[in-house]
Amino acid sequence: MKRLLYKNLLDWKKNPNRKPLILNGARQVGKTWLLQNFGFQEYESVAYINCESATNINELFADFDTKRIIRALSAYTNVDIVPNDSLIILDEVQQNPRILTALKYFCEEAPQYHIAVAGSLLGIALHQGISYPVGKVDELNLYPMNFDEFLMALDKKQAYDALHSGDWSLINSLSNVFIELLRQYYYVGGMPAVVKAYIDGLGLQEIRNLQKQILRDYTRDFSKHTQNREVTRINLVWDQIPQQLAKENKKFFYSNLKPGGRAKDYEIAIQWLLDSGLIYKVNRVSQIRKPLRFYEEPLVFKLFTLDVGLLGAQMDTAASDVLISNNGFVEYKGAFSEQFFLTQLLPIGIPIRYFSSNTSRVEIDFVIQTEQEVIPVEVKAEQNVYSKSLITLLGKRPDLHALRFSLLPHSIQRQIENVPLYAVSAFFEQYKK
Repeated sequence: MKRLLYKNLLDWKKNPNRKPLILNGARQVGKTWLLQNFGFQEYESVAYINCESATNINELFADFDTKRIIRALSAYTNVDIVPNDSLIILDEVQQNPRILTALKYFCEEAPQYHIAVAGSLLGIALHQGISYPVGKVDELNLYPMNFDEFLMALDKKQAYDALHSGDWSLINSLSNVFIELLRQYYYVGGMPAVVKAYIDGLGLQEIRNLQKQILRDYTRDFSKHTQNREVTRINLVWDQIPQQLAKENKKFFYSNLKPGGRAKDYEIAIQWLLDSGLIYKVNRVSQIRKPLRFYEEPLVFKLFTLDVGLLGAQMDTAASDVLISNNGFVEYKGAFSEQFFLTQLLPIGIPIRYFSSNTSRVEIDFVIQTEQEVIPVEVKAEQNVYSKSLITLLGKRPDLHALRFSLLPHSIQRQIENVPLYAVSAFFEQYKK
């Protein structure tokens, strides 16, 4: 399966100022596969070590003598490690904090060695006091497969090319094709193991079982990697996210977790889930003006899960509601569509917020900031796209240009550009240039 981040890895390899690489991402999003595939495709040899299962990893990093470490890694993996021709992959590095410290020395003393490390729970380890080699590493973030990657995995190259052609008349003419593919993505999601199972022809119930197994693996991590007193709170937050997304809430309510629940009771649990990459946090802004960071309210936010397919599994959404009827699009108050939009935009690296006013009924699903402007964004799950909030906002702010993502074809109506929901990634390519 092709991952779009592969190009970033190639850029890292070719960069003369390359530093050791940290590949961040939640468990089971494909970090190990991507690094190994990249290594075997682009290097003469690959030295791979899983630091979670390596019995003598502490001895390998007993000190920070880079020459000795290279000899030890070569002996352990039985691979001749050659400068510039070998890729060293150290997986689950959160198991040994000395590995992160060693990256500093490789950056300063042995930059000719290409080293990539990954750790599903690295963010949690850093919050527990592990020192980070600031300024001595490069970083990339890997997310579940987006809709573009899903199309390529299904060998839908013509559909992918059409989406990225910029020809809206062509894209509009293929609307039914794209909506059918979008239905499939809503059900399957972007977890690589699930996508592969779908490609291999496993039945829909088996797909759902695999998604639920991933969810069970995540909940086991709660107990395995955190203190007992936090496990219950983490589970409460994790289980509540789908329920709160399915309501018309414009912020996350602690009181829904437990009567009288307060921020101080659950902030550690939320941070744990954020550090593990299992949830995303979107803060509210009090004004739709540049720079958005100045108007951010970190204590008021919405929480999303990491993948639309896993969200469906958490909600026990029936396959027929997603793949046949419109229920998967229109029910749950647009939770799937907002989740889809967010997870397609995250890999692009555009900061995302949302807006709701305490003094009026104006509520905007998302707000993004580009180099040129601030853009309010509405995401609609159906073809009825009327939004009183957006119309009210634009009436007061004629300077704004808004985006509306829905199942309608592309069109421009005064201040609002209507973009098909399935074209999110393709549309925002213009902001990566």
